[in-house]
Amino acid sequence: MSIQRTQAIKPSKHPYISIDPKISGGSPIISGTRIRVIDIAIEYDRLGLTPDQIVDAHPHLNLESVHDALSYYYENRDSIDKIIREKKQVVKRIAQKTPSILKKAIG
Repeated sequence: MSIQRTQAIKPSKHPYISIDPKISGGSPIISGTRIRVIDIAIEYDRLGLTPDQIVDAHPHLNLESVHDALSYYYENRDSIDKIIREKKQVVKRIAQKTPSILKKAIG
């Protein structure tokens, strides 16, 4: 008689998050979408939207996936916040080099 061992499948810590180098440059996204974790983090942490408001803004998401994205963000906050700061600096440099057409038109 042989005893067959079965290995329990360990659930993913973030079942709604995936990383694929072919999608959004390998940035963590909500699986099945192109919505990046960083976008959810900005909407929640910087813009002050609630998870329910984020779902309202992106009706193809569900509350579980938004909460999972926020969980992923808070577990990786230092590195994600660093990316946000770097991208803000890039935008700032571009804005300094390229004058606003609207500001120019207004005077």
